[in-house]
Amino acid sequence: MTTHKIVAQEHICTVRQNRWMAASVFELTFDSDKQFESIAGHFISIIIPGKGPQGRDLRRAYSIASPPEKKPVELCIRFVENGVGTQYLKNLKPGETFKAFGPYGDFTLKDRPGRGACFIATGTGIAPFRAIITSRAYMLHPPISTLCIAGARNEDEILYEEELWAAKIVKWVPIVSQPTEKWTRTKGRVTDYLRSMGNDFAWTNTEYYLCGNGAMISEVKTILAEKGVQKTSIHQEVYYTPKP
Repeated sequence: MTTHKIVAQEHICTVRQNRWMAASVFELTFDSDKQFESIAGHFISIIIPGKGPQGRDLRRAYSIASPPEKKPVELCIRFVENGVGTQYLKNLKPGETFKAFGPYGDFTLKDRPGRGACFIATGTGIAPFRAIITSRAYMLHPPISTLCIAGARNEDEILYEEELWAAKIVKWVPIVSQPTEKWTRTKGRVTDYLRSMGNDFAWTNTEYYLCGNGAMISEVKTILAEKGVQKTSIHQEVYYTPKP
């Protein structure tokens, strides 16, 4: 685990690869012009030039999907048809540069000896969890147990499947809400699975990390409160909240 303070900096980033991971998700990898230090779970703020009011720049935040030890750095981004941030980043080609600031954030694994961890994600919300689970710090000092519940609309949108299956210290549960007939694993939503978990789960001896859809996070927090989980044991990173 990183022992010194990491200071956010301006980075001039050079694209190394830009590839589709799924029909609506792409992976952007980059190198920085200076040493890039982070803690698993951090995010960066990317400058989107000239897309704001009166031609001003915008900033968009994206979780770092790769562990601190891995270079180049990887971002896992959902493509939004009318999203100025994702439009700009998807069109970047290898060798081109962009400006970013960071890393930022406190959505990192907490030091809670003797407690388990439960990661709950929808869509690209799996990105910080993939960074945490594959980090050296996590592998050297894992929680006493880890459950990772990842929701997707269909099976083609399940991200980092091979890596998470290979993480022997993690119980990984991919859940699909609109599966095809080929999908034989868990169906429904992450909240359905959470409600189905019995009282043998160590509800009050677990730290919960929620990332992705704001509506999902709100519902999960209600379920956890019903199970007696304290608010101090719930950590969240909201990507977006759907309009009613």
